Amino acid sequence: MTIRDQTPVDATATRPALRDAVTEDGIRDLVDLFYARIRSDPELGPIFARAIPGDWGPHLATMRDFWSSLTLASGRYKGNPLAVHRRIEGMEPHLFDRWLVLFAGTCDELFTRDLAAAFVDKATRIAESFKLGLFYRPDRVWPPRAS
Repeated sequence: MTIRDQTPVDATATRPALRDAVTEDGIRDLVDLFYARIRSDPELGPIFARAIPGDWGPHLATMRDFWSSLTLASGRYKGNPLAVHRRIEGMEPHLFDRWLVLFAGTCDELFTRDLAAAFVDKATRIAESFKLGLFYRPDRVWPPRAS
């Protein structure tokens, strides 16, 4: 029997149901899957590897706390993410767009359309805020123009 002779499998039949509410388990799945993709991304992976050269466990826990605080008002995150990102070598404004593409794709796989959109909306606001905080200078044109 060849592969063509077999009955096609419905991919959605084996896919877990999309989450329609924010939960700690959903946040964990989002953070874990998203950062696995970040680590293997040709543009973002090297930057993150330099910033987090060893154990990713603490970073993932921090990101879970961050998203829990942001979406569930848990108050678990107690940090200054902009200050942390200022220390990262190789940060460029266009990388936030790549970050958002990976984030949105991950949200689309895990959550219903409305919930994914809510996560992406928050992430977009964060990315824009970070770009302004990291790169905006009143004496320069914003957004930066490609050379």
